[in-house]
Amino acid sequence: MAAVFLQKKRKARLEQGHPWVYKSEIERVEGDIVPGQLVPVQSHLGQYLATGYYNEASQITVRIVSYKPLEAMTTDFFVERFTRCLQHRSRFVKDAQSYRLVYGEADFLPGLIVDKFEDTLVVQILTLGMDRCREQIVAALAQVVKPTGIYERSDVPIRELEGLKQTKGLLYGECPKHVDILENGLRIRVDIEEGQKTGYFFDQRENRAAIAPLMTGWGHRSGIERKEVEHEGSMQTLPVNANGKVVTFPYWDGASVLECFSHTGSFTLNACKFGAKKVTCLDISEHAIESARTNVALNGFQDRVEFVVADAFEYLRTQVKGLDERKVRANAGGSGQAKIDTSKPVAEGGRTWDVVILDPPAFAKTKSAVEGACRGYKDINLHGMKLVNEGGYLVTASCSYHMHPELFLETIHAAATDAGKLLRLVEFRGAGMDHPRILGVDEGHYLKFAIFEVRSK
Repeated sequence: MAAVFLQKKRKARLEQGHPWVYKSEIERVEGDIVPGQLVPVQSHLGQYLATGYYNEASQITVRIVSYKPLEAMTTDFFVERFTRCLQHRSRFVKDAQSYRLVYGEADFLPGLIVDKFEDTLVVQILTLGMDRCREQIVAALAQVVKPTGIYERSDVPIRELEGLKQTKGLLYGECPKHVDILENGLRIRVDIEEGQKTGYFFDQRENRAAIAPLMTGWGHRSGIERKEVEHEGSMQTLPVNANGKVVTFPYWDGASVLECFSHTGSFTLNACKFGAKKVTCLDISEHAIESARTNVALNGFQDRVEFVVADAFEYLRTQVKGLDERKVRANAGGSGQAKIDTSKPVAEGGRTWDVVILDPPAFAKTKSAVEGACRGYKDINLHGMKLVNEGGYLVTASCSYHMHPELFLETIHAAATDAGKLLRLVEFRGAGMDHPRILGVDEGHYLKFAIFEVRSK
């Protein structure tokens, strides 16, 4: 029988629950192995450790699927695994019909992603071992979930590292191009054919809802307070401005919000739901902004959202530059201050917000890119926090696995120091409950999400 034997002096990662065996950890391979087939993995002494599928073309040569002997990944095997996946989501993602159903290694199915959008499933098959089981995967999903259709979005470069071509298309039943889902009570239209990854990012669901406390409590800054006043012939407790007039705008107590890297506008939608007064929704992609615009309209928030197509880095720098120039002009003529030529127009920009949300794409997709990523995260957060009104909030995230949580916080701290700001960490979170983690598999701890109160020194 074919088998993989591991080196004596390797780290005992496999015994600690890590599902990957790197080529550098393998001492020898016995027998003939067809790429993608299951093989037992043994210690250097021949002790059975686990079973995984083999691909010599990949640096991750074996991916573990079972800690008991397994001859084949049959339809019944996938039915059992998918049933467990469904049970987990039913328990922890209550009252939701759309979520990540299968999360690769964390669901003991490495190389396979399945997202459920109402009655439609979108799958990503990322590895050779899973690609060989395509028919069994589709049959098992049809049996367990009973979807109206299954669409494949394996159009990702990582497949090429496995010797596979990128591919996409219908696998089962019928799939519409757009699927409307509900998340946190909000209606979102997902483009399963052309949207990023599988069409939508479920991992921030709970984090989007976590901004709720930040969205109200700002009316006092405009001099608005609730008072008992006579209105329309009776005494009522109503919001009243500094001039004693009743405020009729329903979102008088709401925050002004900037969402950068908006993609589908999901944070914008949650901000509006929870009472934001005005939201600036920004993305560099016209397609993304059109998607966000559609979602805003679906939820009736058009009157509170403005859309900006721009590079987030440049946009934030422009606002900071304008803000700095206004501060200089405000102090001009004072003792020791240089005089300013006020005949020249004020620089563009200078806007500030109560809450700034930064949810950029991964800046560090490889270990070698970490240094550059740190510069990117520092730059975006430094300029972002400068535009937060005193006592407001910076909401910031990183989905780069190689940007470890400690480094992420250190980078933001360094940005705060340079910006002359004091940050108070209010909340620090990871991915949602449909993205579980296996302890010891640090690669699963990719998402960092933080809420900071921002104050000046």
